[in-house]
Amino acid sequence: MVSNTNLKIAFAHLTSRPKQTIIAILSVLFGVSMYIFMNGFMGGVNKSQTEMTFSSMAHIRIYNDVDTKVPNLITDDKNTVVNFRNAKAIQYSEGIKNANQIINNLKKNKQLSTITSQINLSGTFRNGSVEVSGQISGVDVVNENKMFRIKRYVVAGNWDDLANSNSNIVIGVEMAKKLSLKLNDLISVTTTDDITKNYKIVCILETGSPSIDASKGYIKKSAALQLTSKNRSYATDIQINIPDFNKATEVSKSIKGINYKVESWQQSSAQLVAANALRNLIAIAVSLAILIVAAFGIYNIMNMTVSEKIKEIAILKALGFGGNDVIQIFLTQAIVIGLLGGIFGVALGYGIATAVSNVPFKMPGSETMPMVFKLSDYLTAFGFGFLITILAGYFPAKKAANVDPVSIIRG
Repeated sequence: MVSNTNLKIAFAHLTSRPKQTIIAILSVLFGVSMYIFMNGFMGGVNKSQTEMTFSSMAHIRIYNDVDTKVPNLITDDKNTVVNFRNAKAIQYSEGIKNANQIINNLKKNKQLSTITSQINLSGTFRNGSVEVSGQISGVDVVNENKMFRIKRYVVAGNWDDLANSNSNIVIGVEMAKKLSLKLNDLISVTTTDDITKNYKIVCILETGSPSIDASKGYIKKSAALQLTSKNRSYATDIQINIPDFNKATEVSKSIKGINYKVESWQQSSAQLVAANALRNLIAIAVSLAILIVAAFGIYNIMNMTVSEKIKEIAILKALGFGGNDVIQIFLTQAIVIGLLGGIFGVALGYGIATAVSNVPFKMPGSETMPMVFKLSDYLTAFGFGFLITILAGYFPAKKAANVDPVSIIRG
């Protein structure tokens, strides 16, 4: 326990030089608030990048993978010679034949949050003499939006209007520019099987992803079935989302009893995994740099405070105060500075983050600057600022507690 006398001396030190005390508090405040702001901003940027990435890519994909293995034709007959020349993979089965049954079975898996199917075709989009090669995607309108939250990216029209007719289509903003098209215009679509049909544009998207904005068109799944002449249970892809996309590989391995390829986004996009890891590493490095700089600033100020009080410390020791009393006095000051700096730093950090999150900044799916608010960031910032202040007060105080009062007083 800290004695009343030591408490009074500590508060006398704090109030005798208010400017120095305020500067010490501001050092803690700056470190805590900047950590909160930078973590929130970097987290917001990472979250926006991830959302744009998954605007067209599911966490887990099921599809019919082409078997490229050469069949084993080696026999035990020594008189038989097998010669492979220009071996080719033969795709005996196209797409997923029993998609509806697979989806019904997948719905029983509680690890999966959203499931939808697609029919994806290569084709050409044309307006007059101008054409764009791309992908035609037949989708379940409701589930597609649940999966990818597509309505966030609508810049013209209404996504739900796609469900009203098999002759409706949704395209990206870049494709619309290339083909000089706008809402309610007609666009000609030709598949690789030379089937051509005109569609009415009922919605235009801007996702920020070139693969969607410049070269993809969405139609109803039933309209895609008409183009392919397949039955209602046919699909080329089954898309799955889970609550935590980082666990996609683990969850994909738990999906059994399906004779098709089950692939997580990590398995299909190694570059994306590396990019996510790099962004997280940068965010950690920036946060640590801010905390380290703040720590040095706090230590220097506390060390300066102790140094300026060295004669007073010598007098206290000459009057009978022990080394522990000196440490208690300066630790009490450090605790007050750490608490005030931490509390005001958290409040300022939240205020800055809130203000920045309302700054207009147009990007796909958002109209303001990206920012996340995580309780763990605030607790970490406060805890680190408080701990560093205590340590910054303890080490100089311990050194001062060992000084010889006679030599200090004599000068």
